[in-house]
Amino acid sequence: MNDPIGPVDATRVPRYAGDTTFARLPRLADVTDADTVVWGVPFDTGVTYRPGARFGPNHVRQSSRLLRPYNPALDAQPFATRQVADAGDLGVNPFSIDDAISTVESAARDLSGTRRTLVTVGGDHTIALPLLRVQHERHGPIAVLHFDAHLDTWDTYFGAPHTHGTPFRRAAEEGLIDFDHSMHVGLRGPLYSRLDLDESERMGFAAVHCREFVRTPIDTILDRIRTRLGTRPVYVSVDIDVLDPGFAPGTGTPEAGGLSSRELLELLRGLDGLNLVGADLVEVAPAYDHAEITGIAAAHVAYELLSVLPSGA
Repeated sequence: MNDPIGPVDATRVPRYAGDTTFARLPRLADVTDADTVVWGVPFDTGVTYRPGARFGPNHVRQSSRLLRPYNPALDAQPFATRQVADAGDLGVNPFSIDDAISTVESAARDLSGTRRTLVTVGGDHTIALPLLRVQHERHGPIAVLHFDAHLDTWDTYFGAPHTHGTPFRRAAEEGLIDFDHSMHVGLRGPLYSRLDLDESERMGFAAVHCREFVRTPIDTILDRIRTRLGTRPVYVSVDIDVLDPGFAPGTGTPEAGGLSSRELLELLRGLDGLNLVGADLVEVAPAYDHAEITGIAAAHVAYELLSVLPSGA
């Protein structure tokens, strides 16, 4: 591959002008090939409270205009070591969850091909299930690192097996998850019963609860995460509601007492050197956002994920 084509030069085209792609990167159609693809899945039919995450991908793109090519926290240039491109949004059926899941799975398989790494912007968390199916085809059981206020391992809502609260239960049932190396980070808020935690643990998820951040140094938590993930292929799934509503009001199921943006970004930077194979960022609902607070946080989350993805993932 030739030298990667990076973001539009902000000294030539002001950041508030020009094409709205993620970080003003080239579109996939405008490059000969890409190593890493950012794409949107504007789907929120699986939500159980406030809708609106179907508008998340373009909100994150708009909020990413200020991102720059050099990441000083990691001494990394995520757009110089690989070709990163924006593949636009996938058109999915807003009236059938099952049809949408099939469409996401097929499109992710085609888009990733044999070597591309996907960073998917949702949309609601329902989309994690088809994305994990494709990762399992390539890598076998996946170590899932799941940042979220919620477990997302519930069985059904109103008898529906596929919602944004069920993807990791279905993934566990299908054998997609590595039961010895997966983890939730950022859990908080009331549950239906203690059984929710017990069942999640039985599905292979260790857990770091938000209250632990009050007294535990972040480096200690990072050591726990890295030890748990080991050398296994890791898929990172970030629900933006892992952040406190003060840092991410624009989401469908906010819970008080969450992580700060700084804490989440530092945790993501701490994944550098692990065997990351893909990621998603979900549940950004711009109708509840203001001043792009949530969108900016989400754009930086995606940027840090791109910065720690191995060049040859």
